Amino acid sequence: MTTSPIRVGIAGLGRSGWDIHAKLLEPMKEQYQVVAVTDADANRRLEAVERFDCLAYDNYADLVKDKAVELIVISLPSFLHADSAIAALEAGKHVVCEKPMAASLADADRMVAAAAKPDAPILSIFQNRRYNPDFRKVQEIIASGVLGRIVQIRSTESRFSRRWDWQTLKEFGGGSLNNTGPHFLDMLLQLFGPAEPEILVHLDRTLSLGDADDHVKIVLKAEGAPTIDLEISSCDAFPGETWHIMGTQGGLHGSPRRLEWKFFDPAELIPRELDTAPTPDRSYNRDTIPWQEASWERTQDSDDAYRGFYRDLHATIRAGAPLVITPESVRRVIWLQEECHRLGGL
Repeated sequence: MTTSPIRVGIAGLGRSGWDIHAKLLEPMKEQYQVVAVTDADANRRLEAVERFDCLAYDNYADLVKDKAVELIVISLPSFLHADSAIAALEAGKHVVCEKPMAASLADADRMVAAAAKPDAPILSIFQNRRYNPDFRKVQEIIASGVLGRIVQIRSTESRFSRRWDWQTLKEFGGGSLNNTGPHFLDMLLQLFGPAEPEILVHLDRTLSLGDADDHVKIVLKAEGAPTIDLEISSCDAFPGETWHIMGTQGGLHGSPRRLEWKFFDPAELIPRELDTAPTPDRSYNRDTIPWQEASWERTQDSDDAYRGFYRDLHATIRAGAPLVITPESVRRVIWLQEECHRLGGL
């Protein structure tokens, strides 16, 4: 086992490559060192050289050939993810691939197969929302059992705004389902469990200037699993909360910054029996619920939370720890996206 920093090459210096991955890796000097980058934009390459004192390539193939690079972070356009990841794996490089993992289930399967070969390097997908403090708190509360059986989980990521960049075009794998969807589908599938869901989906194009979807409504259900209700829309002038969870002993609602939940102990309820006789004074049945209430506020910086992904990956690469976010687990997200596109007809 070596304790030297993992030598990183970043492919793509756009929003995710520069504003997310470079920003996360820069202070982790004991664990990672950015030694090379690639981008078609010469100004971006120069900016990276000045920031990291690294090599800069104008094409991806040269980055893959660089023997100094151990790990390649793929932050290229979505439709390039599969081929780029497989090329890096075949060259002996570990890979972190931005979401979405791939543009199709067939491509995701090719990636999984490449990473499953004997002595293959590590492939992980940057589903960073699994490290969100609010998501982990939601997982903790559900697992505690205080809310009882979880009946429904509703999640919303909506706004009222237009987009007109490449991510609004189908030819580039764009659309809200492919762009924003992987974050929420990944989290919600963790809460849904292993059952294969029945899927109800509606896709629409409302305000974006491209031809891809920008209004997504998905409902998942299965025996023994909570109903999942996900909405991602660009035409919501009154956006709902990120989390709204209903359980048989309480519920939870809130945002990535604050959660509130209320619950009760069933043993404290007054015993009741089914009664078909007329109610006194023609009233409705009413319970006095002994509610307990709790809340949580985010204190951890989002960058520090997402560095947890890279801390875990370092432990996998350098110390042989189990991979936390496996390509197999994320393949299910791509399967669900593809099914939603098929059923949604857009």
